[in-house]
Amino acid sequence: MALITSQPKHPLLNQITTVHCAIPRLNKTVIGLGSFTNNVKTIKVCNFNSNPRKFTLQNHNFITYNNNKKPITAANAAFSSEPLVPPEQEQQEQGPLRNQRRILLSDVVVERERKVLFGRKWNSLDVGTAGVVLAMHVLSLFAPFQFNFHALCVALALYVVTGLFGITLSFHRNLSHRSFKLPKWLEYTFAYCGVLALQGNPIDWVSTHRYHHQFCDSERDPHSPTEGFWFSHMSWLFDTNSIIERCGETNNVGDLEKQSFYRFIRSSYIVHPLALGALLYAIGGFPFLVWGMGVRIVWVYHITWLVNSACHVWGNQSWNTKDLSRNNWWVALLAFGEGWHNNHHAFEYSARHGLEWWQLDMTWYVVRFLQAIGLATDVKLPSQSHKQKMAFNE
Repeated sequence: MALITSQPKHPLLNQITTVHCAIPRLNKTVIGLGSFTNNVKTIKVCNFNSNPRKFTLQNHNFITYNNNKKPITAANAAFSSEPLVPPEQEQQEQGPLRNQRRILLSDVVVERERKVLFGRKWNSLDVGTAGVVLAMHVLSLFAPFQFNFHALCVALALYVVTGLFGITLSFHRNLSHRSFKLPKWLEYTFAYCGVLALQGNPIDWVSTHRYHHQFCDSERDPHSPTEGFWFSHMSWLFDTNSIIERCGETNNVGDLEKQSFYRFIRSSYIVHPLALGALLYAIGGFPFLVWGMGVRIVWVYHITWLVNSACHVWGNQSWNTKDLSRNNWWVALLAFGEGWHNNHHAFEYSARHGLEWWQLDMTWYVVRFLQAIGLATDVKLPSQSHKQKMAFNE
């Protein structure tokens, strides 16, 4: 999720491939980041409802490497003439992992804490992204001194418009996972609402999220709490080379890049939130700017980020997703149903995240309404057989 513009088109890998896409040869040096894993890593998957489980990346469609740095996918590793190095031997070669610790009130272990704020060089996009986030937080500090009822109503209305219609319904369920179809005029309208959340243009937002699901809680996940809670919450945003190093360029969003609307939004992205800020100032002065931009944007920021952080740390698991995703009721209340995150990771394609009657899911209610009036079609829901497949074996 780049807050200002697209990720820099200078990835850093050498002929690395995955089962999904090929990444071109890259020649720029990564600043301040470690390399990809050279071997199969064992990842501890913690669960509030059962004993800790373990799974390996070798069992998934992730890339691994041999000692000669030649890529070996999980599919062809068995046919390689060069054996993979066991995790125990790799541990001896690399030395002990530093700063291993449990996250507060959780059984999730920080295995490879990444230092983002200090001890590395920042590129211009890192500085710009951090500057925007800091500016919005500073602007929101004026809120107690600029409060009025109309400004509060503007903030609440834009919270729904940009958070529900823009981020959760459009960017996430419609564009990232294609959980349902909308008429193009309505799809573009909701996507434009997401642009006004100041969380990045749709192409980059969707690309990062798709990589998160592809490599969830592995060393190639763009934001996993196994690298630290605050890294998964927000500091990963300020290390733009990290996603490129792990995943390559944004080459998993061809469906969006084919559409001129999304290409236009990417090239002109920052203009649209600035125009909204100018409009709010013209209508209601500084109080509207503070509440309609500062308070509302910071509020939606942290609610969105909690899905990446809190929903992989606190809560419970209803489905055997083999990752750290959790169902978290209080995040679900704030994030219009996105907190039922274990449900979502079990059935990524589902337009409904709150699968039980008592799991409040405001985004699903909107989708269901759009379906009832004929605007949402091809609405996807998990089948009973898929639920049985994803259930924990007692």
